[in-house]
Parts: sequence; C-alpha cells; structure tokens
Amino acid sequence: MDWDDIKIFLAIARAGSLGRAAAVVGQSQPTMGRRLKAFEAKLGLSLFQRSSDGFALTDEGALVLAHAERMEEEALGFERQLAGQGTQLEGLIRASSSDWYGVHVLSPIFASFQRKHPRVVIELVTDSRLFDLARREADLVFRIKPFDEPDVVQRRLMRMDYGLYGAASLALPTVGDGRGTPVIIMDTAFDDLPDVQWLRRKLPRAHVVMRSNNREVQASLCVEGSGWAMLPTALGDKLPGVVKADLGEVPPHRDVFLGYHQDLRRLARLRGLVEHVIEALAARQAQ
Repeated sequence: MDWDDIKIFLAIARAGSLGRAAAVVGQSQPTMGRRLKAFEAKLGLSLFQRSSDGFALTDEGALVLAHAERMEEEALGFERQLAGQGTQLEGLIRASSSDWYGVHVLSPIFASFQRKHPRVVIELVTDSRLFDLARREADLVFRIKPFDEPDVVQRRLMRMDYGLYGAASLALPTVGDGRGTPVIIMDTAFDDLPDVQWLRRKLPRAHVVMRSNNREVQASLCVEGSGWAMLPTALGDKLPGVVKADLGEVPPHRDVFLGYHQDLRRLARLRGLVEHVIEALAARQAQ
C-alpha cells in the first residue's frame, strides 16, 4: 500500500473537499481526484459519499480512517525520532460533550493541554446528541451515562453533584410542598432525569416558570432572578449573586463517563489528552 495514497485520503477526510485537500497537500485537484479513485479501486471500497456539499466518509471510509490515522501517528513518530524531536504530540482530536460541561469543565483543561502540546488541535463540539464513536463522529465523548456500544473503551471520570440555585433576592423555597416557589426545569424530553424527579418530589407544588434543555440557559435565568433551578455544582457555584438552597436532603448525583473507540487506543495524542483530563480532574477534586 502506497503511503502517499494514505496521506491523500487523510487530507480529503479532514478537509471535506478535493479543493481544500489539494491546497493542504500541495497537489492539483484533478491529481487528488485520480489518486483517490485509484486508491478506492485498489481497496475495492467506496470511501466517500460525493455530494454538492463535499465529501463525507462512508462506513467503510470511517473504518479506514481509524487505521490510517494510526499509520500516520507511527510515520510521524518515526520522522520525529530521526529528526531528534522526541515524542511531541500532534494532530487533530474531535471531542464531544454537553454545552455547560464543555464550557465550565473541559475548556480550561483542554487549554492547559494545548499549552503543553501546541501541535495538537482539539475540536470540541458541544451537543446534547450522542455522537457515534464507531462512525468517527467524535474521537472522545464525555457524557452522563455509561456507553453500551460495542468496541468502546470507557471509564468513570468523575462524580457530578447537583444543587438547587436561585438569585439571592428570591424567597427561599418552602420545604414541604414548595407552594408558590418559581422553578426552572428541563424540558419534557428530560422529565426522567434524577434531579428533575428529586425536585418534583421535594417541591411538588412549585410553579414552573420556564423550561430549557440547556443548563447554561437555566443558569442565566437563575442569575436574572426568574426562579430556582437544579444545576451541577460545577456550574451553579460560579454564578454571581446566586445562592444554593438547603431542602434537608442532598440531591442525587450523576457520574460522568468518557469513551473512545478501541481502534484509537494506540493513538498517542488521544492517550495523552485522556491522561491529562483524568489528572486535572483528580487534582481539582483533591483541592
């Protein structure tokens, strides 16, 4: 297998079009197209879906990408050793998490990792949708429930505590039934979440004033004095002019899990980022 074919495939997969990939590789667009067709013919696979919007990986292409990136990692490592550059990490990592977790937990950790490894580019996509690791929609996913997909390496990352937060100007919730207490809750699609169920049990007659599936929106409404909301303490404790209510019982916590496809276990930049996240969170919890 020609390594140059692999490099062209990787460039197109990352750029999403022949034109942008050609600019990166330094070849003409027609040459890139011919080389890709020849590579697909050699493999007997269609690696991309062509459309007016560009090139998207097929299932077979996503499988090839995982192996190609490991080949690239080894090739770069070989070149670095010969050039005396040691084990400097480089390349792209696609990560996914919820909105608030990406902003308040991951962003500072990713920033410190990037300062140590400036050649690594982290692409963080915040979305409530569960990304498919097998299809390489993301390389590394953070979420609040275990992974049940096959071939996923996962670990429990941290315990996430919750609290009931509201503006200091609001009257504290009435313990017992919560009559007249304004609350901000998740939308109906998330009614089964433990924190939502706990709040309904503790304040069954509270008045729902707003709903949102976005914790950042709920936090902003808290600051504005709209009502009380169940928020992760990592978010709620940072809010200005907001207090945490004591209802005589600690709200249920959630566990955060990270996961990545087993084909990426040997990808040095991914291993490095995972280790950095684990160490950073352990240091934070020890404070």
